Amino acid sequence: MTWTLMIHGGCGAMRPASLPAETEEKSRAGLHAALDAGEKILAEGGSALDAVEAAARVLEDDPCFNAGRGSVLTVDGHVELDAAIMDGRDRSAGAVAGLRTTRSPIRAARAAMEHSPHVLLTYDQADVFAREQGLDQVANDHFVTAERKAQLDAVMAAGGKFDADIKYGTIGAVAVDSSGHVAAATSTGGLTAKRWGRIGDSPLIGAGTYADDRACAVSATGFGEAFIRAVAGHQLAMRMQLLGESLQAALDAVLADVGALGGTGGLIAVAPSGEAAWGFTTPGMYRAVARAEGERQVAVYEETSER
Repeated sequence: MTWTLMIHGGCGAMRPASLPAETEEKSRAGLHAALDAGEKILAEGGSALDAVEAAARVLEDDPCFNAGRGSVLTVDGHVELDAAIMDGRDRSAGAVAGLRTTRSPIRAARAAMEHSPHVLLTYDQADVFAREQGLDQVANDHFVTAERKAQLDAVMAAGGKFDADIKYGTIGAVAVDSSGHVAAATSTGGLTAKRWGRIGDSPLIGAGTYADDRACAVSATGFGEAFIRAVAGHQLAMRMQLLGESLQAALDAVLADVGALGGTGGLIAVAPSGEAAWGFTTPGMYRAVARAEGERQVAVYEETSER
């Protein structure tokens, strides 16, 4: 049995003419680094669950992406972090939302899965739980970058309304290991200028994150409210399981459903067979895939031949 690892670093208005060359280069390097971390585990016979966590942790520490350090700012200028992880073997899952001091939200999500009786933990008590688990804690300004401050200023100057012509920076990873088990992980800082304790699809099992050995593992990025309403991850799995659709056909149908609800974004998914698929309805999506056969592909724009 072979293995497959697929990751994303968010989708949105990235176009060759508008994305600075330095930004694109750093983002591609970050995707390669995340593939390296997950690939090492899978190549040594490790689990899909360990691989997606490892890949997500690399992207959380990379300020190019809207997860962990480099996350977008809320309307009052701080960072709130969400993440989820799910194991396709038994559909065990853990998620956190509204973290402010835990350095790696995906580690906190896995701790919730493995060391608490709950699936979803939120806000200050989620940080308390993470501290009790011995996870690294940092001041909230550790996550803040000058670029994100400028983005918040621009949004507020425009009246504080959400701008659809942006990059959704959610990061995610899906994998199938050499035993045919799948797993998914997703982590995000959410939307610029979010307020009222808003939580998107990323930490919601069945929406932005889902894994089931009977079908597939899925991670989403995009306008979370539409992905929640579409129950995107679970819908994709059910299309395969109940309708017999292929992975790519099911993924495309879910994105169409999200679009019918007024949303845009992207999905990555893998099946226990090793099949992998991605798709997006924005101009670009940071994405990458590595396979046991030695294939590695990193892409940003629509051209699937990018390396």
